[in-house]
Amino acid sequence: MDFKDQIKQLSERILKLKDNIQTEEATKNAFIMPFIQALGYDVFNPLEILPEYTCDIGIKKGEKIDYAVLKDEQPIILIECKHCDQNLSLHDGQLLRYFHVSKAKFGILTNGINYRFYTDLVDANKMDEKPFFEIDMLNLKDTQIEELKKFHKSYFDISKIVGTANELKYTNEIKIILNRELKEPSEPFVRFFTSQVYNGRVTASILEFFTELVKKSAAVYMSDIITDKFKSALNQQDEENKSDVEKSVPVVEEEDKIVTTQEEMEAFYIVKAILRPNIDIDRVTFKDTQNWFNVLIDESIRKSVCKLYFNGKKKYIGILDENKKEVKSEIGNINDIFNHSQQLLDALEMYK
Repeated sequence: MDFKDQIKQLSERILKLKDNIQTEEATKNAFIMPFIQALGYDVFNPLEILPEYTCDIGIKKGEKIDYAVLKDEQPIILIECKHCDQNLSLHDGQLLRYFHVSKAKFGILTNGINYRFYTDLVDANKMDEKPFFEIDMLNLKDTQIEELKKFHKSYFDISKIVGTANELKYTNEIKIILNRELKEPSEPFVRFFTSQVYNGRVTASILEFFTELVKKSAAVYMSDIITDKFKSALNQQDEENKSDVEKSVPVVEEEDKIVTTQEEMEAFYIVKAILRPNIDIDRVTFKDTQNWFNVLIDESIRKSVCKLYFNGKKKYIGILDENKKEVKSEIGNINDIFNHSQQLLDALEMYK
């Protein structure tokens, strides 16, 4: 499952669970930790994600931020978390104070639904008052997911992100202004268009007249854009349907039937946490199939540490014994995987 699919799956999870989240801690566990996992970080590895990171502020000692993303034992991103019902605008000052005393280049303020990304574009080592990037997990756009992907562990490059942060910041602000002007055009905005089409003296009554015209023109223009996109999508769908009819035998790819669930990914991270002391964690991968979820070493199906059977009414974990025979054990929930830690470590020894 690629990054975009993981983020969209998490979005569906948030929509389903948000009304049942009662505390900030529940917000972290249900929404924010899976978000960090989707960015490729091991939340069980304190060398990558350090909870309750200490940020001493002057004489105030022991001040802590919820999470610090580490690289080479130094913080690169600070994450301040709030309950999913909280208004983030009430809390950005807190993140600003932590950012000032750390070496992190980026700060994230989130309630598990909205994520605001900050850096120091205006003054070095001082967090900007406005975020350079925001993403709403309940209103995802493909362009935003692509920008978010830059924060994935595999693609993270401080210089590249900073290079585009300035553009993102001003692009977002311009979009906000355009949205506001198209809905409720200001006098300078109306005067600009009036001067393009009207040669007479612009009186108060003329200005009022053209204000309504600009609003109507903007509405029609946006409607035309949506209509054109809709027609284009319909034409594309017609072409695809025509192509499907022409095929004598429909072919269904096996991978199209495979859905990697959030539960499987959480179980995968538990297995990684168990194996981490005995192997380079980057060697631990997975391959999902229709019947099981396979945890592998070096992406090799010949080096299977365990198989997770989560597609039926009951859950099982299958681990190879010393004779390389799979032993399946029923588990009540994913936390029961910890009860099989020694068997997992024994299986790992066959491939080290």
